[in-house]
Amino acid sequence: MTSSETIRDTANHLATASAGRREQAVRAAVEQGLIGTGEPVTGLLDVEGIRNSAAELRHAFEETTAPGTPVLHAFAVKAGSLVPVLRLLAAEGLGCEVASPGELALARAAGVPASRTVLDSPAKTTDELREALGLGIAVNADNPQELERIDALVGNEPAPAPIGLRVNPQVGAGSIEALSTATATSKFGVALRDEGARDRVVRAYLDRPWMTRLHAHVGSQGVALERMADGVRETYELAEEINAAAGRQQIDTVNIGGGLPVNFASDEATPTFHDYARVLRDTVPGLFDGRYGLITEFGRSLLAKHGLVLARVEYAKSAGGRPIAVTHAGAQLATRTVYAPDAWPIRVACFDSAGRPKQGPPVVQDVAGPCCFAGDLVAEGRELPMLEAGDLAALLDTGAYYFSHHFAYNSLPRPAVHGFRTDPEAPGGVRFAPARSAQTTAEIVAESGGEHRDALVRHL
Repeated sequence: MTSSETIRDTANHLATASAGRREQAVRAAVEQGLIGTGEPVTGLLDVEGIRNSAAELRHAFEETTAPGTPVLHAFAVKAGSLVPVLRLLAAEGLGCEVASPGELALARAAGVPASRTVLDSPAKTTDELREALGLGIAVNADNPQELERIDALVGNEPAPAPIGLRVNPQVGAGSIEALSTATATSKFGVALRDEGARDRVVRAYLDRPWMTRLHAHVGSQGVALERMADGVRETYELAEEINAAAGRQQIDTVNIGGGLPVNFASDEATPTFHDYARVLRDTVPGLFDGRYGLITEFGRSLLAKHGLVLARVEYAKSAGGRPIAVTHAGAQLATRTVYAPDAWPIRVACFDSAGRPKQGPPVVQDVAGPCCFAGDLVAEGRELPMLEAGDLAALLDTGAYYFSHHFAYNSLPRPAVHGFRTDPEAPGGVRFAPARSAQTTAEIVAESGGEHRDALVRHL
């Protein structure tokens, strides 16, 4: 059996095991009262699955890079902005990629050291830059104006933290235009193919001998591995050009971003980190010979397969002859799916009120959310076992983003999120731990200006 076949067999085995843990966790969540009439929607995260993904990422690049190559896998915090999740990933050897003061605060709260944190953002303020430099956090500048701000902060002294520049190799879009970061007109980084841009980038490095990193992020959902690798190759070739112009290895670290796509059609995790590492090695062999340190910024691909949103069916009704299951999970959680269903289709698994897989012939039906607009559908015209009031609809592959990007439509609360692992000693064979408490109505009022109730009446 070849190495590729072994890796694929391992991936299939892990997918089967993950599906088994998911079913066990749903049943245990019902038995332990994490979902029901009082808690009609909750999130579940498979801790073992997350650890497996982190291990696969580490191993994929360990097998690809030369021995002794420094590699930092910085998790993209936007994909899973929960402190316990960041803490778990840190325990698995990952750092954090942050893109806002809030994300930086989350990484620090999780205990992620500055040396394992990278700041990326197209709109950093001077105060944000000052804080990051003072903490020793690596910064990737987005544009020449930001470099000038950094110049003003560091003066004539060497920068107190690693500094890089983000470039856009302009290799083209993927199938989801809104997520494509390497188009000709992308807002991110310095557009390398614009007239004179490449020469200006080289000069920026020669003028700043303390700038030692280069960054590009091409990947995202809908982007082929080959296109991602093409962007990395362009970035590597620019690093070689800068080093040649400097007459020394000024750039010692290349940040290749993240964006490994996720398969949302089945339990299979594909493509794998090993798949991508092999494509990179074949496309850019010089990047892996030990001369350059590497940084990655994966997010969705580490978490997506290991989470689900579990929602109670409050009512089962019919309109125009089509059954509709009205649940408590809609646009407030699956925002992208509701507004762009073709780009972000979601799998739905059906369970009965006891948390057992729902049986019965497939029936064409809609699965709707609680938001007060007609398009709040997570599945439309989907063939599923007939859902009835009290049943449970599980939105699969929702471990990434769905617990980060809550959309407060109708002032619906953020649901609780629980991590789980199988444990024969625990009730139902599953042990749960809180990753986030459910938002209370009092917290919603406070977030909505409750303390300033009379301000517009009395003070204006």
